[in-house]
Amino acid sequence: MIRAVVFDIGETLVRDDRYWASWADWLGVSRHTLSALVGAVTAMGLDNAEAVRLLRPGVDLNAERRAREEAGRGEFLDESDLYPDVRPGLRALREAGFRVCVAGNQTARAGDFVRGFDLPADEIAVSEKWGVAKPNPEFFRRVVELGGVAPEETVYVGDHPANDIIPARAAGLRTCLIRRGPWGHLWGNDSAILRSVDWRIDSILELPSLLHGSSEWS
Repeated sequence: MIRAVVFDIGETLVRDDRYWASWADWLGVSRHTLSALVGAVTAMGLDNAEAVRLLRPGVDLNAERRAREEAGRGEFLDESDLYPDVRPGLRALREAGFRVCVAGNQTARAGDFVRGFDLPADEIAVSEKWGVAKPNPEFFRRVVELGGVAPEETVYVGDHPANDIIPARAAGLRTCLIRRGPWGHLWGNDSAILRSVDWRIDSILELPSLLHGSSEWS
């Protein structure tokens, strides 16, 4: 029985368009170039930050982030970055009696923006505040604590198999792959990935009925 639902942030609740576009503009390259490189390094099994390092070998990403903030071009999110099903989907889950939480690999600044959306969520956490990031098992131990129930009563919803689905399952959580964003679409029909998935969805609005019904992905 599922009692808690914990959501990833990037490309699960929030589009990453603005994030990568702002990095491309800062680096002085076309948005298409950086976007293509992000896809390439991820498909190679590398962290997506390697795309920036390809453009600026030896770059200190933390220093670059600070420089962007000092220049007034730091990370930013607003309501338009949310996927349209987020508010109604999270609200429907809470109304159905589930504890709803959010936990993703984000900066503290991004976490503040997400909290500012006043989403229908019980808790919101980000990796920079925790001091540990996905796919580290400690991150998912924190996810279980955040959900407040047993791992097998908690489902983690995300778009990225290597960061979300596989490590969540290894930690004993149930898993849900959302087919959106580049990674959700890239791996959404991969039979090897789907062996680690309990549910597969296109919209958060599907979850309330799925979690009260079949335990098989569809």
